[in-house]
Amino acid sequence: MTSVKPDPAIFCSPSRYTQGPKATEILGREMKTLGLEGPVFILASRTAKRLLAETWHQTFESVGFRYEIFEFGGECTQAEIRRGVEYARSMNARAVVGAGGGKALDAARGIACGCSVPIVNCPSLASSDAPCSALSVIYNAEGAFESYAVYGKNPDLVLVDTELIANAPARLLSAGMGDALATMFEAEAAISSGARTMRGGKSTLTARIIARTCYETLIKHGVDALDAVASQKTNEHLERVAEANTLLSGLGFESSGLAAAHAIHDGLTALEETHDFYHGEKVAFGTIVQLVLEKQPESVFTEVLNFATSVKLPVTLGEIGLADVSDDKLLKVAKAATAPHKTIHNEPFPVDANMVLNAMREADSIGQSWQKR
Repeated sequence: MTSVKPDPAIFCSPSRYTQGPKATEILGREMKTLGLEGPVFILASRTAKRLLAETWHQTFESVGFRYEIFEFGGECTQAEIRRGVEYARSMNARAVVGAGGGKALDAARGIACGCSVPIVNCPSLASSDAPCSALSVIYNAEGAFESYAVYGKNPDLVLVDTELIANAPARLLSAGMGDALATMFEAEAAISSGARTMRGGKSTLTARIIARTCYETLIKHGVDALDAVASQKTNEHLERVAEANTLLSGLGFESSGLAAAHAIHDGLTALEETHDFYHGEKVAFGTIVQLVLEKQPESVFTEVLNFATSVKLPVTLGEIGLADVSDDKLLKVAKAATAPHKTIHNEPFPVDANMVLNAMREADSIGQSWQKR
């Protein structure tokens, strides 16, 4: 009898997700409830350290956890992860807390894995869907994409303090919406092709519904959430978009799959001109390129372009630093995006570099035409 290898659907998520204004005040309590212990190694961005140091002192003192703060170097590289692992081991850390933006959280996950201890992610921004995932995006010292590092489990706790998000620059919330904008389209592509996710399984119905809910939430609440950030106040719209950017997008992409949009982002990082633009801004343009590759109907382009421009996301090459980019440079992007094992090959049809080059030019033309309306 010929044995058949199992082809399971796999859904993964953090053990606990906690969100709300001033949520950092209960961080120690949440960790203790989950059975986590000190000493706690905190990898913090400079801004997170400045804003949260006093609150960390209070919340960890309340549960008797010793902790130390280690300032993030600014780029999630293998060297930065090794530096953190060495320090965390030296203090006999029993848990790692990452605080800051997506790169700081990615580095914290790598450090926790290197020390074989639990990981808690505390994003100070809603700028990407990184916090809930069990992977890190590794860059080189120059800021170009290098690889994905995939870990055995998702974070033990993700705690989102929406008061921080309300007081962060509006552009960062927009960037998070750009990252989340891709979730449904990439999930549908991966499901259509039967691709496996980074967890090695197929999508569940739950993950597919979450990915669609992510998109619907952005369309419904995105503009009003930006208005809340402009007034530096939390409200229902901001809470919903923070959840979409962080939880819904995180679960949707990891348990359903990535496709062209993120592969094109990875290719764009090969050009230094794009390094001043956020991950989600490049993913937003990559989403439009994916729609071109898939020959999506005009109604889809209309809704996506209307949303993207309403929340100040880029829809042209010029808006990500590539106004006068040559075909040679775009071909470099396209080749990187279509390298073997890239997620663009989760599209339900073959994709090559020339197709991506042409689709980037067409997406740019569509975006420019939309802006002139």
